[in-house]
Amino acid sequence: FNNFCPQKMRQLHPLKEAMSFLLPLLLLLSIGRVAAEELGPFRVAFFNELPFKVELFWEHPDDGSRHSQGIINGRGGTLLLTSYPGHHFVYDALGSWRSVEISPLLEEEKEIGKAIVLAGGQESIRVRCETSVKGGTENDDVDILVQTEWSPWGAVRFLELVRGGFYDGCALNRVVPGFLTQFGIGADYEARTIRRQDRIPDDPPLGIQFRSGYLSYAGSGPHSRTSEVFIVMPETPIEQLEYFGTNSWETPFAQVDLHRYGWDATLSPIAKWHAYGDMPPWGNGPDPQKIYERDGYEYLKREFPQLDYLRSCYVVEEKLVDEFKKEL
Repeated sequence: FNNFCPQKMRQLHPLKEAMSFLLPLLLLLSIGRVAAEELGPFRVAFFNELPFKVELFWEHPDDGSRHSQGIINGRGGTLLLTSYPGHHFVYDALGSWRSVEISPLLEEEKEIGKAIVLAGGQESIRVRCETSVKGGTENDDVDILVQTEWSPWGAVRFLELVRGGFYDGCALNRVVPGFLTQFGIGADYEARTIRRQDRIPDDPPLGIQFRSGYLSYAGSGPHSRTSEVFIVMPETPIEQLEYFGTNSWETPFAQVDLHRYGWDATLSPIAKWHAYGDMPPWGNGPDPQKIYERDGYEYLKREFPQLDYLRSCYVVEEKLVDEFKKEL
């Protein structure tokens, strides 16, 4: 791909290329997830979620030489390439070279290709949301650890929305104790109208078991994820935890950091959000369809005055970087 044509590589190294094809094929046949014809080429989207730009290199399998594929801007910059299983890429994250090897295409990725997040070796990206609690009478903050490898498309979309201020002032419109809290219908009418139709593909499920404090997208069918997400509430029954994830769009992409609460979700701010109960027809809480209307937030203020809101959300590392730059 780019200046390095796979066809030319096969002509120069027929045995090596044949082996690189057969070995992944045997692996794929053994796990039964991908058909042989889907080994490549396929689209790979690289997302740089670091605060700074990086240059992505392809490493030649024979001599290890590095060939630039492009520079990817930080904070969500994207580079689209066509690749094959086994292709190896590297990038420099402030003096620490990180590597990425392209894995075989999964069945769930046939139509969309792969999404790979460049995070410099970080296990998670910390997002902090300042929020009201106890019906707007107090303020607190919630740290959300975005796990980029759990659900890459979902993680990238959430970080994009955070950076764009979409969740600032967002209502916690569906708070059901022992079940979930749902939010993501933005306070700005134009923005929420656009995002309502801006869908992302489902991520391949990794079999991650839901727990209290985990975040996933709400949806209405395959590839229906937009901006609405839910947080699993404290004391959710095990039966419900096991049911989460049975829909294709319900893959966890983040978790609330419960470390400072001794891993007890009941002591965290998410347990202090005012609950009006489930949405119609299952309860008497706010109606999402009415929130999406132009006067949706006036409706919330009028009918649900004790509703809690996210004041603002930001990527912690990026805010620190910006504050440091201002002091220079």
